[in-house]
Amino acid sequence: MYEGVHARPDGESTVARQALTAAEYGYSGVVVRNHGDQPCDADYDEIAETYGIDVVDGVEVRADDPSRASGFVGNYRDEKTVVCVHGGDDRLNRFAVEQPAVDVLAHPMDGGDFNHVLAKEAARNGVRVEFSLVRALREQGGTRVRAIQDLRKLREMVETYDVPYVVSVDPTSHLDLRAPRDLRAVGEVIGFSGEQVERGLREWGRLAERNRERQSDRYVEPGVRLGEYETEDDGDGPSDTE
Repeated sequence: MYEGVHARPDGESTVARQALTAAEYGYSGVVVRNHGDQPCDADYDEIAETYGIDVVDGVEVRADDPSRASGFVGNYRDEKTVVCVHGGDDRLNRFAVEQPAVDVLAHPMDGGDFNHVLAKEAARNGVRVEFSLVRALREQGGTRVRAIQDLRKLREMVETYDVPYVVSVDPTSHLDLRAPRDLRAVGEVIGFSGEQVERGLREWGRLAERNRERQSDRYVEPGVRLGEYETEDDGDGPSDTE
């Protein structure tokens, strides 16, 4: 299972501290999804080797309007393994689910809405929507109640239209991280099954694996890979051998 984190300078903790805590909590990896204007210059490979946890190079595109977001997504798509869009604005929510180049629509209910039209588009384009548990965990009173209501509405859309999804607490500090078993318990309290929560945590890792394969030299298109063939020279050029 993986978690999608923000690290210094986009958060309070370094990538290394986030990775160490995630490893202690039993995660297999973290996706570092700093906002594009707050890049992180840490050595992900070194951190991964030190703490025995996968560290994925991601980004969360934050923009004022869909036009600017489109430019940022295009710029980052070939550079980053996982590309998210900072949601919560209705225009950006709609933009994100219509773009196959987008991997994750982050926290779509944080100030915005998510309806059946967006759900259908997300399912059609393979855009994951994020169940962000941060407000359900950290807010109190009426704000917390509304956050839980938003999550339940989003869950209904996801289940009805078979929308892919990820789960996160959107941590900006290692102190914000929660172990998978804790998130499973929280999910069950607010109406999710434990299996749904775990599936959403694993989806970060599946995205990273898929996108790394697509970035490799062997990738041609979905279902098509460059193979390695043994050949022998008969004087007329290479030929396949049995």
